[in-house]
Amino acid sequence: MEVASIKEKIAVEQEMDVSGRWSANTLFELLSQTADKFPQQKALTFMLKSGPSDPEETFTWTGLRERTAQCANLFRSLDVGEKDVVAYILPNCNEAVLTFIAGSTAGIVNPINPLLSAEQIGSILRETGAKVVVTLAPFPKTEVAQLVNEAVALAPNVKTILEVDLKRYLKPPLAWLIPLLRPKVEAKHAAKVLNFNTEADKQSKTLGWVEAAEDRVAAYFHTGGTTGMPKVAQHKFSGMIYNGWCAEFQILTHKDVLLCPLPMFHVFAAYPILMACMASGAQMVMPTPQGYRGDGVFDNFWKLIERHKASFMVTVPTAVAALMQREVNADVSSLKYALCGSAPLPVELFKKFEKATGVRILEGYGMTEATCLISINPVAGERKIGSVGLPFPYSDVKIYDCDPEGGVNTERELDQIGEICVANPGVFVGNTYVEAEKNEGLFANGTHLRTGDLGRIDSDGFLWITGRAKDLIIRGGHNIDPAEIEEALASHPAIALSGAIGQPDAHSGEIPCVYVELVGGATVTEEELIAHMKEHVEERAARPKYVEILDELPKTAVGKILKNDLRKLAIARVYTAALQKAGLDATVPLAVEDKKRGLVAQVKTEDVSITDEAITAVLGDFARPWEWMKD
Repeated sequence: MEVASIKEKIAVEQEMDVSGRWSANTLFELLSQTADKFPQQKALTFMLKSGPSDPEETFTWTGLRERTAQCANLFRSLDVGEKDVVAYILPNCNEAVLTFIAGSTAGIVNPINPLLSAEQIGSILRETGAKVVVTLAPFPKTEVAQLVNEAVALAPNVKTILEVDLKRYLKPPLAWLIPLLRPKVEAKHAAKVLNFNTEADKQSKTLGWVEAAEDRVAAYFHTGGTTGMPKVAQHKFSGMIYNGWCAEFQILTHKDVLLCPLPMFHVFAAYPILMACMASGAQMVMPTPQGYRGDGVFDNFWKLIERHKASFMVTVPTAVAALMQREVNADVSSLKYALCGSAPLPVELFKKFEKATGVRILEGYGMTEATCLISINPVAGERKIGSVGLPFPYSDVKIYDCDPEGGVNTERELDQIGEICVANPGVFVGNTYVEAEKNEGLFANGTHLRTGDLGRIDSDGFLWITGRAKDLIIRGGHNIDPAEIEEALASHPAIALSGAIGQPDAHSGEIPCVYVELVGGATVTEEELIAHMKEHVEERAARPKYVEILDELPKTAVGKILKNDLRKLAIARVYTAALQKAGLDATVPLAVEDKKRGLVAQVKTEDVSITDEAITAVLGDFARPWEWMKD
């Protein structure tokens, strides 16, 4: 069914309670239902390399159910019960998907970003009490095995490591070279190390127990990904299956093919994509372990669409920007839609993509704490470019003027900006995070998850994101906590105060930058501060490439840094530089706050020949809007 308006959304909700929308209680039951319907249809495909004729490994739905049962039985044989954790630190491969489903079947699955540091991974493994870790065997050109070796040494609760050897995806003569090139890793931990596939082969292809019908926590996902010690959110079967139902109900059928170069440690791939395929019978295709970052993926992308006859592509704004630098050099007529999320998509990039491909983009909104899906622009009916669409059925989105102390929260009127708060089957009220104290003050009026994003709802029920209540910097979909940058600078003797923000970036949405105030009488150069952060900010993606020294940082009466004022400075600087680089005699002297659109760049020029179109051609690549400065 296609939900094209808020009226139709409400009508769907009034037909029946959400509990009647599906019958599966667990992921394995959902998988089994789909395997019974489409036993020999393609379910899951992985390619180690991105070439249009490179080998692939594909499971049918029957094959996926059987292999999942073997993996779940393996985890149970390693003493994993319903409340025990199977973590995986893997790039994309079929084993990552198998571990996700089987880990949630045997116990609680915990996907972990392999781009985190060993200390961060070790912290997550300790917090979740993981018994089993699935990861890569030592392999050329990757250091995942070495990273996990260090991390497990910090988490003595891990009893078993199951290694996935990517060598099995290679054919001679490359396969013959792997033993010669494989790095040697000396264990720094006491965990038992076994081969994942060898051990799974020993297990029955039928699940070895009857699953309980009660809903339960089945997954832990860490938030963020580039800073600090990430918080761990917990997800129940009902929320996971809800994600699949949302897509299957409105968008997908068993005839669809989804090309998904996003990582399986992220909720976007695990829920809206994998769950949607499991609910509908559609095929999921993963090119290369690194997804979009894999060798040749961008160059071969359109040919991969043609090869797999993909009807949906899954993307993020940074990937769209990269794809638009390449010719559409294949038959992409099979494509129906592009599903885009993780960060705001600039309007001009939106238009450029649709013009180049003839494919409609469906931009949506979700978050880890809500088991992902919240809203999407409708497949049928009106799309509002720049909005994140209508809330999914059974997702109740409110805009609140939230009390920072967790008291009474007042709902805002239409088109008034406030904090976006959501209640749906993916929101685990009162228990979003594993650590109880992190749930304090997280729910508006005790029912709606506070997202930390600022936005508004218009008269047609469409949701618009205008900013963030919290100060996270989102670089290409990855969350960066500014506190890590500020803490690193606090260790420098010349720094009195610092304020890290995300400055606009045409490729990544935003990138870290920092403004500093010096100790009285101190001197230091921007270059010295950049070198200091290179040494003290652990994650490369979090290191600012721009530092500016101000006489005094803008502050409130009680001394809190006004980060919105810093964002205005960054918008003016970055937008002006972009206009000048394009050869336009125009500047952005300032950015102003608009009650509907958030921060808006004010453009000024004395050259009357400069048109709206010329300015938009440059500034349209950024997420923040612009307007002419009034006299």
